[in-house]
Amino acid sequence: MAASGWASAQPASQKVALYANVGADLTHYDLDIAGAELIKRETIALPAGVQYAWPHASRRYLYVATSSSAPGSGTAGTEHHVTALRIDPESGGLTQHGAPIRLPTRPIHMTTDIPSDNILVAFNNPSAVRVYRINPDFTPGDEVKQSVSIDAGIYAHQVRVTPDNRLAILVTRGNEGTPTKAEDPGALKVFNYNNGLLTNEVSIAPNGGKAFGPRHLDFHLTRPWMYMSVETQNKMYMFRMEEGRINPEIACHAETLAEPQNIRARQAAGTVHVHPNGHFVYGANRAQATIEFQGKQVFKGGENSIVVYRINQSTGEPTPIQHIETQKIHPRTFHIDPSGRVLVAQHNRPVNVRDGDVVKTLAAGLSVFRIGDDGKLTIVRKYDIDVGDKTMFWMGMVAL
Repeated sequence: MAASGWASAQPASQKVALYANVGADLTHYDLDIAGAELIKRETIALPAGVQYAWPHASRRYLYVATSSSAPGSGTAGTEHHVTALRIDPESGGLTQHGAPIRLPTRPIHMTTDIPSDNILVAFNNPSAVRVYRINPDFTPGDEVKQSVSIDAGIYAHQVRVTPDNRLAILVTRGNEGTPTKAEDPGALKVFNYNNGLLTNEVSIAPNGGKAFGPRHLDFHLTRPWMYMSVETQNKMYMFRMEEGRINPEIACHAETLAEPQNIRARQAAGTVHVHPNGHFVYGANRAQATIEFQGKQVFKGGENSIVVYRINQSTGEPTPIQHIETQKIHPRTFHIDPSGRVLVAQHNRPVNVRDGDVVKTLAAGLSVFRIGDDGKLTIVRKYDIDVGDKTMFWMGMVAL
């Protein structure tokens, strides 16, 4: 199977650039893999808050989705774009490449297809998926008009193209139920994919999508295995790909939490990434609910961690072997360097925490981990980042 721009395994000696946002600002860092250290470089301003980004297969361009809308069901903005940035092949520095294209609503996720002929964008509200050509000069281009209507489910959260470039998968999370509103079911919307055209939609929704809130998936690089976090049930599911389709049966599943019977506040499974060597898969656990203490809102408790699974190389089954706290609150996203030696987790906002009777603030920022030969993580250092009234929402790495 061909690998995506993010996942391509690269030699440890190759230079790696890390990009992380605060609001509309996207900052470039050099990643010192040997020292597990970040060196801050320049910052570029985008049209609005960064939502997600994906590199061209050549790793010479980065496509960035931005929006002025607030996350979730917050205030809707009017500025939504995809912007192409040129990546300097020597330094990793970013410069704008051509004009941004406008999008109709807030994009929540994006990817390119495997050869980077097209950009696929997922929208959460209203739930949708759209495809845009990549022009010969590598700028984002016109939307691909679909020949069939698309059922995009409820609250799309991610879109990916399978490594063989034959299927596109829209991950639709649904919404948890409340005392006044029934649960919205989740589903995987699977399409045949042919140079931007989406056809023959199939919906994978165990139990009709009830108690099924998928958020994020990743593919094994060489085996027909797909790993997916179920946000609202705190599970890691594995599906098999067979004869050009996704087998709808859940092949196996595992817990994401170290203490699944001790949930102190809302927990939400998050980002999933398979290690470049294919022997491990990693997932994020997030908690950020607060409670009042001494007149301040402080963290209520919960697991903010990375869970490490060993992958059975015969069956694909993931077995948890480590849960490690990220030492900050809400690791919304994380990424593994292409050599597989360093993992960096990004935390979106500062949160007050109790230390006995004292209230202190854990800043937003980045936590850097060393990845051992056994797949387990050791935290090396943390970077506090002052986000002001903005949010750290996305972070990723590109091998130059």
